[in-house]
Amino acid sequence: MTESSKDKSIPGKHSEPDTPARKRKYIFVTGGVISSLGKGITAAGLGALLENRGLKVSLQKFDPYLNVDPGTMSPFQHGEVYVLDDGAETDLDLGHYERFTHTRLTRFNNLTSGQVYQKVLENERNGAYLGKTVQVIPHVTDEIQKRIYELGNDSDCDVLITEIGGTTGDIEGLPFLEAIRELALDVGWENTLFLHVTYVPFIKAAGELKTKPTQQSVAKLREIGIAPQIIVCRCEQPLGKELRKKISVFCNVPYEAVIEEKDVEHTIYEVPLMLQRERLDELVCKSLDLKTEPADMQDWQETIRKLIAPQHRVRVGVVGKYIELNDAYKSVYEAIIHGGVSNDCAVEIEKVEAEEIEKDEGEHTLRGLNGILVPGGFGERGIDGKVKAAQYARENNIPYFGLCLGMQIAVIEFARNVLGLQKANSLEFEPKTPDPVIAMMDDQRKVTKKGGTMRLGSQECVLLKGSRAAEFYGADSVRERHRHRFEFNNEYKKNFEKAGMVFSGLSKDGKLVEMVELPDHPFYLACQFHPEFQSKPNSPHPLFSNFIRMCLENKSANH
Repeated sequence: MTESSKDKSIPGKHSEPDTPARKRKYIFVTGGVISSLGKGITAAGLGALLENRGLKVSLQKFDPYLNVDPGTMSPFQHGEVYVLDDGAETDLDLGHYERFTHTRLTRFNNLTSGQVYQKVLENERNGAYLGKTVQVIPHVTDEIQKRIYELGNDSDCDVLITEIGGTTGDIEGLPFLEAIRELALDVGWENTLFLHVTYVPFIKAAGELKTKPTQQSVAKLREIGIAPQIIVCRCEQPLGKELRKKISVFCNVPYEAVIEEKDVEHTIYEVPLMLQRERLDELVCKSLDLKTEPADMQDWQETIRKLIAPQHRVRVGVVGKYIELNDAYKSVYEAIIHGGVSNDCAVEIEKVEAEEIEKDEGEHTLRGLNGILVPGGFGERGIDGKVKAAQYARENNIPYFGLCLGMQIAVIEFARNVLGLQKANSLEFEPKTPDPVIAMMDDQRKVTKKGGTMRLGSQECVLLKGSRAAEFYGADSVRERHRHRFEFNNEYKKNFEKAGMVFSGLSKDGKLVEMVELPDHPFYLACQFHPEFQSKPNSPHPLFSNFIRMCLENKSANH
């Protein structure tokens, strides 16, 4: 390789780190017209199809915002924070990637503008650029490309699918688009595919779909130097041949490369099958010269069958403080649905605002539910409502499942109403409580920075022999993902045990309470970790499976 080909100061001269990467295929998923189109689900659905063709797939998400990661962002702004095994706090689309495929993701699968600029400025301060003027091109675009190459090599994948967040035309996304344009020159157009997800709106008054927004979106991409080879059209009504031809002609793609992605009727897990019917995976493999057998989606079809035509039905209340935003508890809702799949059961999720429970003591709001789940969260708003929900479940023998904060709520409720510690609380909500049954972890006391400083990622949990937790897992220990600063206060442990609460899961060193349960209750179990992050539609998490199973039994017992 010549020196000139290594010159990273010239746009377009971005050589790959090694020869094997030359054989790797790169798919870039962009979006146009509006946000929240479902680019992540489209990318994940394509990944599922390619995986079932025998290819090794990895996926990554680029987010143009300047936050270093979404860890400090409000759920109202961003939705849930999805936590990976290595402790990375990432975009919720990575949850779709893990649920739809078998790829195991790390912090390198999510990149934000904040991370890019932080790294570039660190390099500049350390003299890495040898006094050169630091610019968006080539230094920022180089850093973006470096992440693509590194992930491709580390994952040793056949196909790397990269989703570019935001909407084409946004100024903040331009460096990412320029970076992938340059990368296509480096690796060769024959190894690169640009897939554009766009919106074809239905104008009710006119009674027709309109393609002009799609045309404008593609035109924006082409101004940047990217010509999409495939256009995936999100729509509420079928496209029809004439509209496909129109998009084909005006957007300069073959007719068969105009893919209809109509709103699914039942579940997002229909998307891979829909894309397969549109022959998207066949088109991708043909474009990238990937020699594979057709995807065998029989297992996926059986999962969909259970979702669409289940034998049973239950109602589960999710009691939270961000209920009005569906994405705030995205993984929780999906894991509940997965638990239903394993029991051939449809789950009607009742979204319960915690503050509403405070008004009626839970009697009206929670009546008729077959199970109650309290998910994670931060801040004191709605805490009393969640405590009343836990009390209602305990006293009425309704299955209760607590996640992270949901475990702390179970502890606070038990302390107040069973141990008689009426002012028991968490130091997070009441710093002056006389009975801090939930306290800050020792290694968190001196932490001042908010981002990336909690107890994060996969940690070992040792299960108590003979406990229901050990029975459900069928194991002596497990690894689960965490995201918290506060923990059970061990000074109260003996009092809780005397009153009947079982500490069925502990950290490896035995110092941190990971799981609690009540053995005399049909299902009263809570964990400090987030099991929802390891659940898949075709491999439901055992805690969610057993929770829904007990909800079913609870329903049968009360009819």
